[in-house]
Amino acid sequence: MRIIVIGCGKIGSTIAKDLSEALAEAEITVADKRPETAERVASTVGGEWTTVDASDRGSIAQALRGFDLAVGALPGDYGYGAMEAAVEAGVDMVDVSYTPENPLTLDGEARRRGMTLIPDCGVAPGLSNMLVGYGASKLDEVREAHILVGGIPERMVPPLGYTITWSAEGLIDEYVRPVHIVEGGRVLEVPALSGLEEVEFPGLGRLEAFYTDGLRTLIDTFRGVESMYEKTLRYPGHVERVRLLRELGLFDEEPIEVDGVEVSPKLFTARLLERHLRMPEVGDLLAMMVEVKGVKAGEGRTIRFHLLDRYDRVRGVTAMARTTGYTASIVAQLLAKGRVEERGVVPPERLGLRPQVFEEILMELRRRGVEVVEQVDEAGG
Repeated sequence: MRIIVIGCGKIGSTIAKDLSEALAEAEITVADKRPETAERVASTVGGEWTTVDASDRGSIAQALRGFDLAVGALPGDYGYGAMEAAVEAGVDMVDVSYTPENPLTLDGEARRRGMTLIPDCGVAPGLSNMLVGYGASKLDEVREAHILVGGIPERMVPPLGYTITWSAEGLIDEYVRPVHIVEGGRVLEVPALSGLEEVEFPGLGRLEAFYTDGLRTLIDTFRGVESMYEKTLRYPGHVERVRLLRELGLFDEEPIEVDGVEVSPKLFTARLLERHLRMPEVGDLLAMMVEVKGVKAGEGRTIRFHLLDRYDRVRGVTAMARTTGYTASIVAQLLAKGRVEERGVVPPERLGLRPQVFEEILMELRRRGVEVVEQVDEAGG
């Protein structure tokens, strides 16, 4: 089994390391645009390395040749191109990028190529979708599904009460991309950062929650539900500060001229955020609550899932990398072992709808210290 991991950031390197430890017989190759980064990560997993231009689909397709399985860990702006390249090459793929494009548009060609593509397979979207699917598998009818999730520092730190633990471009996308929710049985589009409310999260206290576009394929999979949304969690006051940055145009993609040089405000801001908000000395948390409401045997029932993961100081792995990277790696391992037989684009919630498969994912996460707690309310309250 030859596996290539495309993207050697914190998430990609965590995926490569986990794959190398879990699949001793597999040959792991890592790819990145920076040769020094790819070489460094390859040395930690005992694998090979290569370079790839993430903005060039042909470059990615070339890198995929001869591999049995690919895992995509690129920023969202490049993720769709990587998935297109995998479909074109007929190479099975698990991808964690947060793309503006809908990955379901690749389903027909993926089926024709006889390959499997599992998109949005990180923590949220990803594990969150699987938990909605798993909750739905325990009900006769699903009426509501709500996701609250956020990666935050262990303590509030200025100036945003936030630290960078993943793609800065992907973070900005969360704050600008229009959000799709289901309300009153209809799919609505609302602005990012809207729907602001305060919530109490067990073990953390008061946080703020706001709409982000994390439902993704859930909207297509669970048609007919009455209410469904995802909200991101942050420390209080974060949204007010981020709105100011957005309104000043610092998240805009259209280049502006600065001393004769065309500069993208979004990319400029992303680099600034990385410079000032990457604080490895401050550990991070991943907090998630998923609630699925519906009917079982004629009675209302609510199923809740709770996850609070922390920075692994022993291994130096962030909670964001643990929950995102381990989820993707475990699913990739199942795909490599033939446990996912479906062809085409397979949204992560479909794994949750198969309890035997998803319980194996939960077991493997538990082995890595990522614990999901389930609670069932028979009264449906």
